[in-house]
Amino acid sequence: MDVRIERLLELPAAHLAPLIAESEQAGLRFVSRLAEEWESGRNRFDRPGEALFGALTDGCLVGVCGLNVDPYAGAPRIGRVRHLYVLIAHRRHGVGRQLVGAVVAAARGRFATLRLSTANSEAARLYETMGFRRGAGDAQCTHVMEIAAVP
Repeated sequence: MDVRIERLLELPAAHLAPLIAESEQAGLRFVSRLAEEWESGRNRFDRPGEALFGALTDGCLVGVCGLNVDPYAGAPRIGRVRHLYVLIAHRRHGVGRQLVGAVVAAARGRFATLRLSTANSEAARLYETMGFRRGAGDAQCTHVMEIAAVP
């Protein structure tokens, strides 16, 4: 499967529609929330250090993952992995790993720590194999990765 990971500077609703439909069938709202926040301008992943990545196959968006300044941490050097979603037909082919890898690479030099929250056991295993450790004691964070000391 040929997958290209790109930083998304635009997010046309039509490109995101298959991900929204599939995620909502599974009872997940975070992809819809991504689209709503993008459309309203509330979160365009455009503050310093932030980025949104898409996985494309044959020109079609098959996955997304974003990086924000963590709104729950209260510190500008803590980033948050947001909205990882890969279409079911494209899972188990390394797409999620590539998306998270792009987020981690983008975070280096800007953030000292990455945090995230997931209730999905498959996603948790993916994050843990990529170096995230389970967080404890914070309702807004299930996993943490120390990526580097930032001056």
